[in-house]
Amino acid sequence: MTRRSILTSAIVASLALAVGLVAWQRTRPEPVSGAAATPVARIPANATLLETPHYHIHSTATATQTQQVAQAVESLHAAYMGLFAAHVQPTSKRMTLVLFADREEFQRNNQSRPWAEAYYLRPACYAYYGGGKENPHHWMLHETVHQLNTEVAGWRLPAWANEGVAGYLGASWLEDGVLTPGRSDPDTYPIWWLSRMKLTGSLHADVDAVRFIPLRELLEGRGPGIDRHVNLYYLHYWGLTHFLFHYENGRYASAYKRLLARGASTPDFERLIGPIGEIEEAWYAYMLDAIATMQKYEAENGIER
Repeated sequence: MTRRSILTSAIVASLALAVGLVAWQRTRPEPVSGAAATPVARIPANATLLETPHYHIHSTATATQTQQVAQAVESLHAAYMGLFAAHVQPTSKRMTLVLFADREEFQRNNQSRPWAEAYYLRPACYAYYGGGKENPHHWMLHETVHQLNTEVAGWRLPAWANEGVAGYLGASWLEDGVLTPGRSDPDTYPIWWLSRMKLTGSLHADVDAVRFIPLRELLEGRGPGIDRHVNLYYLHYWGLTHFLFHYENGRYASAYKRLLARGASTPDFERLIGPIGEIEEAWYAYMLDAIATMQKYEAENGIER
């Protein structure tokens, strides 16, 4: 599968993958009783089951679409385990995904916030197969990272780190079945909103105008209400993680991985990464560059958002 040129590139080893696709069958959730019962996935009655080495995928999408998502999530799994090899133990556990055929079906079954396009509600990730020009896998990829963080890594992360890693990997380039972390796909959320971020070059002015969330507020969850500024938050989450992995050829990458493994507290951030004021200025400049790159890409390709 060949797609358009990339937005941002980072030198990361490609992770090859052969996805094992097992039999299809009709599936229904098993009844569970008792107040302390293990959470059960909400699986559509007409879903089919596709098993891969690490996933049970319950799908109402077509067989071809489901196989595409299966290959994508297995590639993501390999990329995740490679990226965090020093901090996360390998597992053969199969996790549960629920894939809807389209956005309308997903919305009819949405158990999360009204604006959600996908979500992870233990023990399953719920998403739909995207259409149009967008990457058709990215909603499920994003949620699968949350599942990996929780069920495989065993991490309990604040929103900025949990959503940051999910946004970073979920928006990474996927081609010929291989996902390359950090090589960002302009047809994924939240990347496609970068050109609308409209930072001015004045950090203080942008903070005052709620165009930029101060780093300490983001780390401690004290910024403006997310329901009114959803895209702004997700751009910050993605941008901060991309910065921490790739700024100055990965200056903070090793420290960031250690930070995640320790729970990503603000004191640990300052100890492992650096003073918040200093990091904030470098991160702000990094976001300005990312916005300029996206604007150039859109102009060259005649894209209007």
